[in-house]
Amino acid sequence: MRSNNNKWLVTAFTLLAAMLWAPVALAQASIESVRLHRAPDHTRIVFDLPSPVDHKLDKLANPDRIVLDLQEAKLDFDIQTLDYATSPIANIRVGKHSDKTRVVFDMKEGVRTRTNLLKPIEPHGWRLVVDLFDKELNGTSSGAAATAAASTPAPKKPAAQSAPAEQRLMVVAIDPGHGGEDPGARGPSGTWEKTVVLQIAKKLEKMVNDQAGMRAVMVRDGDYYVPLAERRKIARETHGADVFISIHADAFTDARAHGASVFALSNRGATSAKARYLAKIANESDRVAGVYEEEEDDSSLLSVLADLQMNGSMAGSLYLGRQVLQEMGKVTKLHGGRDKVEQAGFAVLKEPEMVSILVETGFISNPTEERNLRSSAHQTKLARSILRGIDDYFTSHPPPNSWYAAQRRGKGDEYKIQPGDTLSEIARQYSVSEQAIRAANNISGDRIMVGQVLKIPRT
Repeated sequence: MRSNNNKWLVTAFTLLAAMLWAPVALAQASIESVRLHRAPDHTRIVFDLPSPVDHKLDKLANPDRIVLDLQEAKLDFDIQTLDYATSPIANIRVGKHSDKTRVVFDMKEGVRTRTNLLKPIEPHGWRLVVDLFDKELNGTSSGAAATAAASTPAPKKPAAQSAPAEQRLMVVAIDPGHGGEDPGARGPSGTWEKTVVLQIAKKLEKMVNDQAGMRAVMVRDGDYYVPLAERRKIARETHGADVFISIHADAFTDARAHGASVFALSNRGATSAKARYLAKIANESDRVAGVYEEEEDDSSLLSVLADLQMNGSMAGSLYLGRQVLQEMGKVTKLHGGRDKVEQAGFAVLKEPEMVSILVETGFISNPTEERNLRSSAHQTKLARSILRGIDDYFTSHPPPNSWYAAQRRGKGDEYKIQPGDTLSEIARQYSVSEQAIRAANNISGDRIMVGQVLKIPRT
């Protein structure tokens, strides 16, 4: 009797164990969303995961293929709907197996690969990122290619707008914030920040290229992400930009918040809680986008030296910010009703040799401003106001040998002293001697006052 009871218990336990383990063995993570972003130097494929998934990636040659195995996962997404026409991908195939899903990328050419499993960070959950870096050309690394190719060359100006060779054009770097895996803020009706700021940036690009004396370069011109440090390098090192305009759209938990604002860098802390909050959000973009490289250590000697150099460009940034903000106030409401440029530690503005500002075009979290930001007419007004601010800045601070400097020399006009100005700097801008300015204005010494109007002698 006891023997029969033992057999019954063993049988019951075996059946119970089978019932408990069967669903686990059969359960597979369901992948319901896949995205593809094409950047100048690489293609990024992103799999949205319900939880971490083990994966294996292999490269095969003759013909070139990338094989991705997703363990204990099923793909409930039609991956053929991805737009990979401009990428090195020729075709995508999916094979379903009992223990995995296999995704095969047939390639037009060989690529360098990299994968990364990203932990959740708003607005994303778990993600598996597959980067396919384009084939290196002429010994140029893909990273360098990204810097060189990230901006579409500005179209040539018509002959009527062209400047003589000795009168160089001022270079305006336009940086639409976010992009790719970093969508930025989202409006009540679902509008993404990365979309509207790119639209505004492209309008500004055309206006700059149509304006005498300046030309535009775009830091990004499509839906892909550029790391914060790389944005600065593209602007300054690749294109020699004179000014850097980063375009964004605010968001806040209170939908009533509204108004545009302009920010400059601060190396002494934020000027307000709002500025500190926005800088924190902006500086997390690399994490949201899944960037692998880390920013430089701010405590390094190079960073300290850069801060010393930055003090000169900071005064210019504040002046540019004020001009842009004043012009924007003519076409849209300003946040808090003030035309004050705020400051905080925005990583994207940390370029010591370049005048840089960050423009918040409005609160996308506000239903009315979201509608405005989606409006092409309103975008045009915003872009034109930014252009006017930039033009005012170059008119007041024309570098030697520039079209703006030539215009000033021809007019022999007056100059109103602005905060941060020095007599030597004004003389350099107008390509005249300090002594000539002193003589024309009966000045002895170097002391000048903010608001004072100087006569600039013709050379």
